[in-house]
Amino acid sequence: MNVTFDDILKSQKIQRNVIRRTPMEISRTFSQMTGSKVYLKSECLQKTGSFKVRGAYVKISTLSRDEKKKGVIAASAGNHAQGVAFASSLEKIPCTIVMPVTASPAKVAATRSYGANVVLEGSIYDESWSKAVSISQTTGAQIIHAFDDEKVIAAQGVIGLEIMQDLQDVDEIYLPIGGGGLAAGVLRAVKAKKRSVKVIGVQSSGFPAMKKSFDTGRLQSVPGERTIADGISVKKPGEFTFKIINELIDDIVLVDDSQIVKAMFLLMERTKMVVEPAGAASLAYLLEKKQQKGKKIVPILSGGNVDMYLLGQIVAK
Repeated sequence: MNVTFDDILKSQKIQRNVIRRTPMEISRTFSQMTGSKVYLKSECLQKTGSFKVRGAYVKISTLSRDEKKKGVIAASAGNHAQGVAFASSLEKIPCTIVMPVTASPAKVAATRSYGANVVLEGSIYDESWSKAVSISQTTGAQIIHAFDDEKVIAAQGVIGLEIMQDLQDVDEIYLPIGGGGLAAGVLRAVKAKKRSVKVIGVQSSGFPAMKKSFDTGRLQSVPGERTIADGISVKKPGEFTFKIINELIDDIVLVDDSQIVKAMFLLMERTKMVVEPAGAASLAYLLEKKQQKGKKIVPILSGGNVDMYLLGQIVAK
């Protein structure tokens, strides 16, 4: 597999008029707090509430006619599920989503609202994935991977392209990393346009699989620990995404739950935006690092699908 800058340009054309070009606006609050010029790239305002819909739509819309007839299937507990279900509804093709039995009822309901057939199987993602593979082998449905797919990566790379088009003199970009699809795509786009832009990946300290892989130079898995950032709770990153990230990323850092909660609360209080824990990880890192006077920094707020019970707990604190 390979993803080129041309692939990202083609993906941008496919997304046009369907996927929202999300706003990127300077935040006076976070600029004053950090001493930098902070521009928030708000993918939390994307359709379905997450950047994941970009990859899902591009992958599904470019399937062959025969592939579409057999439908699609995916395994996900959240944002990818909704992205695949939404994209399938636009293309009017059958869609099955395998979700763990521990998935939030709200996310299950949201996925079903787009017309998907939801199968609850397994207590963790790996078990849901195994079930999805089994169904695919029986039905011939096309599996839509959440991150380790060239069309998905190219589609997420459009976010990096939009940043470079809107802020050509950006100095640094911070983004959350789980499986690595967002990071791999953004890196391909940004480094092709301007190699000097620093791209920093941010992971949960409970699931540092990509950081461990980056630090050692080879793909690693982690057992994982409890964290509120379920959107980036990935035990083993993708082989293809790791190859791109290992080649191009400037650094990968870790944040803990308390830092993420602080960022989420400030986003609600100051910008009136609800951002999910994984989506707030990039800002959490910015708020904790040393000030960089005058630097133009873009944290990507990757999603806004927050469990209402968790949100209530954060506000109560």
